[in-house]
Amino acid sequence: MSFIESMKKRAKMEKKTIVLPETMDKRILEAAYKILEEDLCHLILIGNEKEMKKICSFDLSKADIIDPYTSTLTEELATELFELRKHKGLTLEQAKNLLLDDFMYYACMLVKVGKADGVVSGACHSTANTLRPALQIIKTKPNTSLVSAFFLMVVPHCSYGENGIFIFADSGLVQNPNAEELAAIAASSAESFSFLVGKEAKVAMLSHSTKGSATHADVEKVTNALSIVKENYPQYKIDGEFQLDAAIIPEVAREKAPHSEIAGKANVLIFPDLDAGNIGYKLVQRLAKAEAYGPITQGIAAPINDLSRGCSVEDIIGVVAITALQAQKK
Repeated sequence: MSFIESMKKRAKMEKKTIVLPETMDKRILEAAYKILEEDLCHLILIGNEKEMKKICSFDLSKADIIDPYTSTLTEELATELFELRKHKGLTLEQAKNLLLDDFMYYACMLVKVGKADGVVSGACHSTANTLRPALQIIKTKPNTSLVSAFFLMVVPHCSYGENGIFIFADSGLVQNPNAEELAAIAASSAESFSFLVGKEAKVAMLSHSTKGSATHADVEKVTNALSIVKENYPQYKIDGEFQLDAAIIPEVAREKAPHSEIAGKANVLIFPDLDAGNIGYKLVQRLAKAEAYGPITQGIAAPINDLSRGCSVEDIIGVVAITALQAQKK
């Protein structure tokens, strides 16, 4: 059984309700059809059913379809949104217009009032447009200092990591984390890996240096983050700083970091900034033909997950399965 099939099997054991607000995208509708056929989870599609039928001929009758312009829910959600954001100057009329103009706000409000468990968006919207409503409405989960994002990578015919399974973080959200933020990303990613993959996380803090082989402010940021991690999150196996080859290849690790219990065995890779993380995941996805699911968020009070705008139908299905699993944990 493939990794994503195991995710689907777990998701089916306790079906959750996931919202897909981008029904103007044919890939979303095709993915919704396949999800419904597999009985992976319950789906809410936001949009006009007639417009959806113009885009595709898939049978979506098993989904709950909500048209914000005609649904009786809209007034209720507008009132709730007004109450949540009136301290920011939002009026009731503005709240209603926001729900009608941006279906991501509608989707997040469905989660907020308990009518859904999670949201997947981003196929045709930016990460900022996907996550802004989530952070305004759902907010961070308790005892979380930072919302970050990762890609769950499944590399074919690969013995590294957890038989080719990795988390790459942050690869989708935090632009240039400082040492404290990098430490928080490492801890959240360790927790995410353990839950989703069911194996112990072995976290490598990546750099262009291995154990002091180079001296630079960028290296110092990573080593400072490691010190914070070891002090604040001793429950996780985290080490660094490592060059990528020292982190995942045992033969290189024996030469460059012989005393590390993580070197050569890492399955969670923490990149020093978003440039490195984004470039890294796309290189592996395209050159190694890896499956790349995400960006998956961590730290929000309910699972609100992003998609790459270059996502395939199978990518969407995989992220929905992961979102449903995160909802089970919540």
